[in-house]
Amino acid sequence: MTSNAQARTHADTGAAPQAERIRAQAVPDLGTATWTNGIRFGNEILLSGMTAHPATRDAAQPLTAYEQTLVVLGKIRALVEAGGGRLANIYKLVVYVTDIADKDDVGRARREFFADVAENGGAYPCSTLVAVSGLVFPELRVEIEAFARLDIDLSKAG
Repeated sequence: MTSNAQARTHADTGAAPQAERIRAQAVPDLGTATWTNGIRFGNEILLSGMTAHPATRDAAQPLTAYEQTLVVLGKIRALVEAGGGRLANIYKLVVYVTDIADKDDVGRARREFFADVAENGGAYPCSTLVAVSGLVFPELRVEIEAFARLDIDLSKAG
């Protein structure tokens, strides 16, 4: 049975959809983690806050906020695709920055990343951007949580 058929069956019976852990090769599960990177419940995909921490990428130099945002969005894409979705299914982002002055660089990266979804009358995901005093490691400037639904297509939201 396909996931969409499973979701309809759960909706018809009133039973809660089974939770499925999402794994993507591009987003390593850290052995010490006390969280799950992504979970799918029927058509809903929930992602933990993603960062560009050096332990999860190949880079020795600190990245700019723009570069960190692109790394993070790439992880989000990988997880959503591993859960059976695509960029157009992402409907909400919660962005945390350690310096509000980085908001323009973060916005530029998001605009570029979601350009294919938003062009021709589509819509960008809803978003909240919050300045925080710090993230889990001092070199991190951006963390993003994402929410997707497989039955939503923002490229047709015109």
